[in-house]
Amino acid sequence: AALREAERLLAGETSRSLEAQRQVELLNQQTAALRQELNQLQGLIDASADADTEAQIRIETLGSDLNTALARVAAEERARATAEAARADAESRENELLVAEAARLEAEANDLRSFRSEFFGRMREVLGGRDELQVVGDRFVFSSEVLFEPGSATLGHEGEKQLSDLGRVIRELEQEIPPEINWILQVEGHTDATGSAVSNWELSQARALSVVRYLIDVENMAPEHLSAAGFGEFQPIAEGDSPEALAANRRIELKLTER
Repeated sequence: AALREAERLLAGETSRSLEAQRQVELLNQQTAALRQELNQLQGLIDASADADTEAQIRIETLGSDLNTALARVAAEERARATAEAARADAESRENELLVAEAARLEAEANDLRSFRSEFFGRMREVLGGRDELQVVGDRFVFSSEVLFEPGSATLGHEGEKQLSDLGRVIRELEQEIPPEINWILQVEGHTDATGSAVSNWELSQARALSVVRYLIDVENMAPEHLSAAGFGEFQPIAEGDSPEALAANRRIELKLTER
């Protein structure tokens, strides 16, 4: 009976030992699970901290970039304002210069008109009120017959006399023209429409050159104040082919103007 009791007690202890072992194993499993869960939580915490750090760095970087961009915009605005002010100032100065230049040119034009009027007046006094000498617009017109023989580009005696009177008037007037006026006496030759166009062009040019050469060689006019051009029959001042119209178109025109 004692043996059976001992066996019973031993079996009970064994059973309790196995139960205790199972409890230990269960606790170990639960502990491992908790440790794994803790590790996962710690990983999430670490990842969140890393993300926060990266976000903070990104925020700081973006803030720095924004400040740099704002500074650049401010600098560009200042540069633009400076450039705009400089442009406005330049435009103002340019406008002032243009106004001053326009006033100067207008004054010179007025002076030239005044001297041209005086030139025509003196020419009328010197040359008299002859029909073959007249003012047409802003030009003084010589009939070709006064200066040349028909079909010739050689000045006649009467033509040289008229040009000498002209040279004297110009020399007198030249002393009164301000040096800043870059004046020029344009000598233009014209013919009627008889004969060939080529011959008329050559004749008109040759006659204009004869007048210019005489004013330079005999009357000592400065070449830089003279020009010669021939227009042949192509700029008539009278229409038709009557003797009067043809005679009117055969002419030498003088124009006092500015370069």
